[in-house]
Amino acid sequence: MRTHYCGELNSQHIGQTVTLCGWAHRRRDHGGVIFIDLRDRTGISQIVIDPDTAAAFALAETVRNEFVLKITCKVRPRPEGTINPNIPTGEVEMLASEIEVLNPSLTPPFMLDDDNLSETVRLEHRYLDLRRPAMQKNMMLRYRVAKTLRDYLDTAGFIEVETPMLTRSTPEGARDYLVPSRVHHGMFFALPQSPQLFKQLLMVAGFDKYFQITKCFRDEDLRADRQPEFTQVDIETSFLTENQIMDIVEEMIRRMFKQVQDIDLPNPFPRMPFSEAMNKYGSDKPDMRVTLEITELSDVMKDVDFKVFSGAANMAGGRVAGLRIPGGAALTRGEIDAYTEFVKIYGAKGLAYIKINDITQLNETGLQSPIVKNIHVNALQAVIERTGAQNGDLVFFGADKAKVVNEALGALRAKVGHEKGHVDGRTWAPLWVVDFPMFEHDEEADRWVALHHPFTAPKDGHEDFLATDPGACLSKAYDMVLNGWEVGGGSVRIHRQEVQSKVFDALKISAEEAQEKFGFLLDALQYGAPPHGGLAFGLDRLVTLMAGAESIRDVIAFPKTQRAQCLMTKAPNEVDEKQLRELHIRVRQQNVAG
Repeated sequence: MRTHYCGELNSQHIGQTVTLCGWAHRRRDHGGVIFIDLRDRTGISQIVIDPDTAAAFALAETVRNEFVLKITCKVRPRPEGTINPNIPTGEVEMLASEIEVLNPSLTPPFMLDDDNLSETVRLEHRYLDLRRPAMQKNMMLRYRVAKTLRDYLDTAGFIEVETPMLTRSTPEGARDYLVPSRVHHGMFFALPQSPQLFKQLLMVAGFDKYFQITKCFRDEDLRADRQPEFTQVDIETSFLTENQIMDIVEEMIRRMFKQVQDIDLPNPFPRMPFSEAMNKYGSDKPDMRVTLEITELSDVMKDVDFKVFSGAANMAGGRVAGLRIPGGAALTRGEIDAYTEFVKIYGAKGLAYIKINDITQLNETGLQSPIVKNIHVNALQAVIERTGAQNGDLVFFGADKAKVVNEALGALRAKVGHEKGHVDGRTWAPLWVVDFPMFEHDEEADRWVALHHPFTAPKDGHEDFLATDPGACLSKAYDMVLNGWEVGGGSVRIHRQEVQSKVFDALKISAEEAQEKFGFLLDALQYGAPPHGGLAFGLDRLVTLMAGAESIRDVIAFPKTQRAQCLMTKAPNEVDEKQLRELHIRVRQQNVAG
């Protein structure tokens, strides 16, 4: 039907007769000559329809935006002064001889080149939104990223194996999406949160290098930039150490960036222990382009009169820390109040600060803040020395449980750093975060929970901590971070059944409960399971970063909203009573007060 794509014609095609198919992007009538910009997924060709071709001209007069056209035309150079250097086809135009309307179109609900569309309108008419060049570019980028990753893994000896979409529910971590069984009355499948257990079983089965680009599902609480279904690049290997696994996937990402976008990432990526990331940057996924650092101050604030600081410093699991902002004394009260409201999102009760006017005067004259009078000179001196504060700087403080302080100051560091230009100029700053704790303490339940998942192996020599001091046990886990986003994470897994049992004991999961939830894996580990480990990348996040998109919804063809709805298909939706009866389900009617 067509001989060429619209976006591939250039000066080399001058003189050729071609047939193009696409959508009428725009129609213009200039003094008796009609111009149609014909668009397909490769770009735009400018079509000229001259009155001399009467039939084509008459038909062109009826064409409107988004009509689907087939046009036979001759390629010729654009007249001098009309060349468009901004598009690949800008040196040529096509003189039409025949036009066929393959399908007319209603007037679209929005112009495809409108940059001020609401996301609701875009998602309601996603099939039209996807025609926009920016979205076409994003989806092509996503395709190239996935293909490059797949090609690398294939060359490296990995094989792609599909794992089930219908599996059993293992309610650890996020909520499962449940699927009722019609055949088995009262029973349910679950959609997989990840292929974790199956890929470990593939290692037991002897497929020592596995990968899969697959959908995963999590029924999470509503959050920005989270999707109930997302795409994961899932990788697992046998007989490799954690460093060897990191080396393989790091090279994969480095080559992918080079091949897809001609970007040179550093070789090797820096590696940072989890403890350093939290202490200095307040986050296990720090944006290393930001030059600001958090400073530990707990030890010098234990005996100050300011109870907010001394209380946190003496609290079990508490922390007092400072964040120096060079030149921050110029911040207005309105800006400081806005930052104070911002940290409250992360559980902070407020945000204390000191403006440094004169470091030679450690009093309310040299240090501008209502809290200075309640902090003794030695503590103020320590603040100046440790943070490296100079005249004209500002120091923000966090004082609370360490988790609250880290999250609040970590988020504030990134926000202030980018808003006020405290960045080092790098476009890309990859990082490995390693040596994660095995567990974190759930205060409400008064029990240890797995920081990643219960199949992560402890560091060599840390197995004894599983019984004696779970909080001191580090794991063979690693996360790849890029510009403050966690793009991939994984670990070496537990391959010995007795170690897995010790982990379940630390998590207060009984032998009976473990057998009920994970019996098939525990059984498999007793049949010669090899040492193995792996990693999973979030494809959506990775492509979002590379595309410079504002949201992961801009790199997913048919995404859900933040409320986990599809505005285009109106899903989720009610189903008829017959379907529910077949599934042995009855929907309860909720009483709405008022």
